[in-house]
Amino acid sequence: MYIPTFNEENETSILHAFIEAHPLGAWVTVSEGEITANHIPFVLHENKGEFGTLAGHVSRANPIWQNLSKELTSAILFQGDHAYISPSWYPSKQEHGKAVPTWNYTAVHAYGNPKIIEDSEWLRAHLSEMTAIHEAEQKQPWKISDAPDEFIERLLGAIVGIEIPINRLKGKMKLGQNRPVCDQLGMVTELMSKTDNSQAQGLATLINEHTHKADK
Repeated sequence: MYIPTFNEENETSILHAFIEAHPLGAWVTVSEGEITANHIPFVLHENKGEFGTLAGHVSRANPIWQNLSKELTSAILFQGDHAYISPSWYPSKQEHGKAVPTWNYTAVHAYGNPKIIEDSEWLRAHLSEMTAIHEAEQKQPWKISDAPDEFIERLLGAIVGIEIPINRLKGKMKLGQNRPVCDQLGMVTELMSKTDNSQAQGLATLINEHTHKADK
């Protein structure tokens, strides 16, 4: 991922928080000589390894777990808020016209060598942790113990665990940092007006936070 210096985010805690907020990763690896991508929800274990460890699972019917290269590093891509940016939103355009459209976005890429796990106890603990995270906001959170044990055991046999210790972590926050503050605030105003687009409003919040942080 190409990252200009002004778009780069290196703070591990910020990158970890980003992954936890956007846990569906595109896991890109090499399988039988070809690049393969799978979309997998991951759980991040922040304190396991230098940059943390990602834990996920795939269907046993998915050939990726048997055919992937364990020697070559995988990339896991986490995509955050993004939106099209019109040059008409920039006050500076009215002065000199030197502006073109762009697309602002946020993304974190993690890299590591995957391990395959078939241990049923690991899988049960992994699923319990994942559901606890994503059920936390429900009025009546679902737990694995809510389902018959034999049913869960059968399903555990149908999945395979994936664990990826992270050896590199890169973040890109393309928020218009190369534009003057007036243009950044112009983006915030226009993006916030898109009330039917949560991605645009999320990006506006990030741009606004970054603008005010830079002012301090």
